[in-house]
Amino acid sequence: MADEKSRELSLYVQSKKVVTSFYRPAPMASDVRYGPESGLRTDMSHPAHVAGTDSSRAGEEAFFLSDDQARCVALTEELALKRGYTVKVVDVAKVGRVERLVTERLRGVQTFPVLIGPADQRLEGCEAFSEEHLCELMPAEMSELRAFTYLKVRGGDIDRIRDILLSFREVREMHLLTGDWDVFVVLEFDGQRNNKRQVLDFVTERIRGIPEVLDTSTLVPEYSVTKFPF
Repeated sequence: MADEKSRELSLYVQSKKVVTSFYRPAPMASDVRYGPESGLRTDMSHPAHVAGTDSSRAGEEAFFLSDDQARCVALTEELALKRGYTVKVVDVAKVGRVERLVTERLRGVQTFPVLIGPADQRLEGCEAFSEEHLCELMPAEMSELRAFTYLKVRGGDIDRIRDILLSFREVREMHLLTGDWDVFVVLEFDGQRNNKRQVLDFVTERIRGIPEVLDTSTLVPEYSVTKFPF
């Protein structure tokens, strides 16, 4: 139901710029080979040395991203792929200083990386990039069908009732209540979206089959979104 714009994230990183004079030396005689077709060729894994390379490449700029920031990028891209989001990664060290300062989205930022969500929510600094925080920023539509069932039970061995309920694969959570209902359970059915009959069959046949269960009431949502990891 979410449109494409609401699934676009911007991730700003800040690499370090260094100056390098690294160059490859001229190929040795052993790097010169004869091709099977004919003629002389040079091994392309060792490019031929060009006159003046050592001086022309001296002072060349290179950018390196710290391992901490690289980890944040990898984790964000991995979770975004799973949850149906796209991530645009921008290295602020490679854009003009003026452009960076006037960028409203980065105003007040002190620490990189910075992830900005569709509603301008943000995570700032490596410590903030946990799976839990990223999932909160990227709510995802649930592929499984969930349902919620209230149970009324007669007095008895609550540990036995708990053990029976939790033995069902479809029961994901169980909560004891006070009030009109005694127990609340969360059900989940893999790959069975919108199959309400299967949910109600499970409740009436399996849960209502427990001798201590007197009554049930089940809610099946039409649409579900989660912030929890999956």
